[in-house]
Amino acid sequence: MNTPDASVHRRGALRAGAAAAVALTAGCGERNPAGAAAGAVPHATPSAPAAATPAGAHAPAPAPRRFPGRPAQITSGPRDRDRVALTFHGQGDPAIARTVLAEAERAHARVTVLAVGSWLDEHPEMARRILDGGHDLGNHTQNHIDISALDETRAYAEITGCAQRLRRLTGSIGTWFRPSRTQYATPLVQRLAARAGYPHVLSYDVDSLDFTSPGAAAVTRKVAGEIRNGSVVSMHFGYADTVAALPLLLTEIDRRRLRAVTTTELLT
Repeated sequence: MNTPDASVHRRGALRAGAAAAVALTAGCGERNPAGAAAGAVPHATPSAPAAATPAGAHAPAPAPRRFPGRPAQITSGPRDRDRVALTFHGQGDPAIARTVLAEAERAHARVTVLAVGSWLDEHPEMARRILDGGHDLGNHTQNHIDISALDETRAYAEITGCAQRLRRLTGSIGTWFRPSRTQYATPLVQRLAARAGYPHVLSYDVDSLDFTSPGAAAVTRKVAGEIRNGSVVSMHFGYADTVAALPLLLTEIDRRRLRAVTTTELLT
C-alpha cells in the first residue's frame, strides 16, 4: 500500500523530469511528430538497421497471444477482477520514458508500451529497457500517421514496418498492436493486423487526454473518474502532464485496491 509520504517522494522525484518535458512536442497523441510538416505523410521506408541485441544475450520477447473468447478488438479486461492496464504510446524523449517506467516500477506497477517504429530506430535501447522492467512491448505503427486514412498497401507497411523493428531488437513482433491516431481500428486495419501476426488489436476504454496538455490535475481527474476493474487506460510518453500525473494516479489506483498490470496479465 503506498503511503502519503511515498506519494510525496514520487512527486518530488519527478518534478525535474516534468519541467524538462514541458517544451517537448514529439510525443504521441493526435499531434504530428516533431519535425513533420503539417499534412505530410512519411513513407514507411525502413531506416538503417539498428544494432541488434547480441546473440544469446536475451531470450526472445513474448509473442502475440490469442485470448479465446475475446474479440478481435479489445477495449478492456475482465470487470470482476481488481486489475487495470496503463498503456503508453511510445514516442518522445527517452529520458522522460525512462522516468515514467522507473516510477511505475517503484510502485510495483507494470505497464504496456506501444512503441512507434521510427522512435525505436532512433532509440533502439528502449525496447530492451521496457522488457527488462517486466512491461509489455507492442506495435504502434512505423510512423504514427493516421492509419485509417491509408490504403491497404500503405497501412500494412505501417504495421509490418514496426513489427520488423521489434523482431530485430527483441526476437518478437511484440505482444500487441494498436493503430495510430485513432481509438478503434477499422475492419480493414483489424484484418491487416491479423495478417501481420496480431490476433487482437488493443484499444482502450479510458482516454487520459494527456496529449492535450490539460495539466496534471486534469489528467488525474479524467482517469480517476473513469477507471474501474478491467480498464485499459491510454497515456503517452513525452508529455509533462503524464509525468506529473503518474504518481497521483498510482496512489489512486492503490487506494482503490486495484493493481496496475500489463495487458497480457490483465487478460490472463
